[in-house]
Amino acid sequence: MSVDRDHQVLVFAPIGRDAQASAELFRSANLEAINCRSLPELVSEMTAGVGAVFLAEEGLFGKDTAPLARWIESQPPWSDLPFVILTSHREQPSVVAWRRSIVALLRNVSLLERPVQPMTLTSAIQSAMRARRRQYEIRALLEAREQTAQQLEKLVVERTSALEEANEQLRLEMAERTRVEETLRQAQKIEAIGQLTGGVAHDFNNLLMVISGGLEMLDRQTDPNRRRRLMDGMIQAAQRGAGLTRQLLAFSRRQTLRPETVDVAAQIGGMRELLDRSLRGDVHVEFEFPDSLWPVEVDPGEHELVILNLAVNARDAMPNGGTILVRGENLPDPNDGQIAGDYVRLSVVDTGVGMTPEILPRVFEPFFTTKDIGKGSGLGLAQVHGFATQSRGTVRIKSEEGRGTTIELYLPRSFNVPSNERHLIDLNWVRPKKNNHGRVLLVEDDDEVAALVSEMLGQLGYDVTRAASGAAALGALADGRSVDLIFSDIMMPGGMNGVELAREIKRRRSDIPVLLTSGYSEAAVHDAEAAGIQILSKPYHIDELAAALNAAKSSFQLGARARSGPAATH
Repeated sequence: MSVDRDHQVLVFAPIGRDAQASAELFRSANLEAINCRSLPELVSEMTAGVGAVFLAEEGLFGKDTAPLARWIESQPPWSDLPFVILTSHREQPSVVAWRRSIVALLRNVSLLERPVQPMTLTSAIQSAMRARRRQYEIRALLEAREQTAQQLEKLVVERTSALEEANEQLRLEMAERTRVEETLRQAQKIEAIGQLTGGVAHDFNNLLMVISGGLEMLDRQTDPNRRRRLMDGMIQAAQRGAGLTRQLLAFSRRQTLRPETVDVAAQIGGMRELLDRSLRGDVHVEFEFPDSLWPVEVDPGEHELVILNLAVNARDAMPNGGTILVRGENLPDPNDGQIAGDYVRLSVVDTGVGMTPEILPRVFEPFFTTKDIGKGSGLGLAQVHGFATQSRGTVRIKSEEGRGTTIELYLPRSFNVPSNERHLIDLNWVRPKKNNHGRVLLVEDDDEVAALVSEMLGQLGYDVTRAASGAAALGALADGRSVDLIFSDIMMPGGMNGVELAREIKRRRSDIPVLLTSGYSEAAVHDAEAAGIQILSKPYHIDELAAALNAAKSSFQLGARARSGPAATH
């Protein structure tokens, strides 16, 4: 469609001189005018471009107006072509009806009745042309909007493509970063395992040296006093090994904890004598606990060990003496991103040498210590960290070189009433006299351990029958042997562990109590506790074995009475 043609007037007046006269009139008014000699030519010129159409109505009489009607129907939304029609004086009803149909067909129509003044005709055409120009302006705006929309869509496509490329690059960088971080974590794990293995090997080799060397020297030593000193050294080495194992389990968060509701102020206050014995005379301990301090949910025995551990660390940090402050505070819902809920903060504050910023991030690493060789295992704070985490709390440390250290232990509040019971080990337990306390079926696969435990049981007055596996133990019971109690290790070869053995014994012989023992097996220990089976942790002393055997028998007898119900009266 030509822009020049958009501003021309099409004239269709095929009868008489109206076409030539009107065209000349329009040209004199600076309007481009084209005479169309037929209706098809008019439709063709309209398709090429048009500003307005001037018609003489008689030119449409008897003509096929269908092509004209189709052109008008197919106009775009912005277009409404103006028509100016020159009418006659004929007012017959049929003519009037036909004229109305033409107006309806052409839609945008102005009627001029003959005779018409040249100025009136020119003015009508110019008005129609102005209306058409406004339509073309709308067309231009629509085309510009469409062009802008297309450009915007193209820009969006290009931007989306660029963003997808950037996102893909970011994903690749994140994947690479994740890979590098995982590689670094693996390297740190390997380094930690190496450090852990080296530390364990060093400490246990020292302990084994004391025990193996002491046993060798016993055969060569006849002096009772020297033999006693050798025995005492081996016993202390074994106790240090047991303590080291407990610290390792606490560090790895695998120590089996038995949380209870504990009155912190009362428990730590009751440790005054223990702390005084463990610290030097130039180190003083002060307690600061408000009366409203909440109870906490922790394992009381392990909690005492943690407090003692922190106090000893504080003592070692003050070579010239000083004061250790143990303080308790209530923290209602700190919600600091690491812990949420009500907590009690226990702080152990010393006035010692403090730590440098380089040392501070490493204090919870296993076997990391700043003490002299032989003065510390490096597991103390790692044990504290493991205990706090396993107790659903956390531990934090603040220190400044030359100004002391504060270690903060965050423990979850308990809403239960604490027990008044103290959880101290009774070292004054009296060993029973050697007489017959019954028959024990000992299930232990290790020959040396079995020999030692058999000797302990014999010293306690028990007759011992040994089975090397769970299957052998079931076979011994099937033979009809009289057994009063079964004492079994948890971890054994042969496909049946101690927990599974206890369940099978309960199914076959519910009249026999079972006591289990284990150095460490988290899943099996958890299963045993869930089944209500008592466990004695390795290593243990003969006194602890006796107490555990009595407790297992007493618990079994109480359970048997509860199951049988009240005795019938006769």
